[in-house]
Amino acid sequence: MLETLSGATRVHVIVGDPISQVKSPFGVTQAFEAHGRDAVCIPAHVATKDLRQWFEGVSLARNVDGVIVTVPHKFDCHAWCATSSPRAQFLGAVNTIRRNADGSWHGDMFDGLGYVTAMQKHGCDLQGKRALLVGAGGAGSAIAHSLVLAGVSALAIHDENVERRESLIARLNSLQMGQVFTGSSSPAGFDVAINATPVGMRDGDPAPIDVDGITADMFIGCVITVPEVPPLIAAARAKGCKTSTGADMFVQVRELMVNFLLEA
Repeated sequence: MLETLSGATRVHVIVGDPISQVKSPFGVTQAFEAHGRDAVCIPAHVATKDLRQWFEGVSLARNVDGVIVTVPHKFDCHAWCATSSPRAQFLGAVNTIRRNADGSWHGDMFDGLGYVTAMQKHGCDLQGKRALLVGAGGAGSAIAHSLVLAGVSALAIHDENVERRESLIARLNSLQMGQVFTGSSSPAGFDVAINATPVGMRDGDPAPIDVDGITADMFIGCVITVPEVPPLIAAARAKGCKTSTGADMFVQVRELMVNFLLEA
């Protein structure tokens, strides 16, 4: 990769706070190389209070073709896209944006589709299942949307941000594709339980889902990528559950993001 790096190399940035946990810089750059593109992905650690100024500045760089968006900027960056996919418009969030012909930004959101695809590849049939989702942020909203589209019969959403949670529940119920309601951290009575929050990244974090309520017949998921096997997943595997991790999600999301960026 480095042997072709030059002033002609096209630049893509992944922005978040924190940023040290992301795998995208190497994985996406590697994918660009595999597609024969002279392009790289670099990380940017930007706090929410500085995001607008940073975004306006990076938009002026004519060699920046795309931005990958991670926690906690997915809602803010959607607001600054001139155009976006129907999926991103429904969610009000993006995780990948690319240039329009006029230099403005076009966004899409692949977290949900990527995570549900990863779950299915790990043996989870979602049709008719009852699911619990903890987290209604950018990734959580996208996963909730994809779970409903995948055919779950019921979806409980737990998030301490009441306004964000209830807004998501109302929008999902407007689709009339299954019952969506407020849940708790207890997985009792569910076939699937997913953590879509950063809880579990740091030593000493509480369990985002009540581990004592997990049984072997459940499918357990977690979106965080560091540690590679989060405590929730380790506990679920110890009980005999099928699982899907953030690393599994990344493999699927990366392919979707790269294809989207290469369409520019």
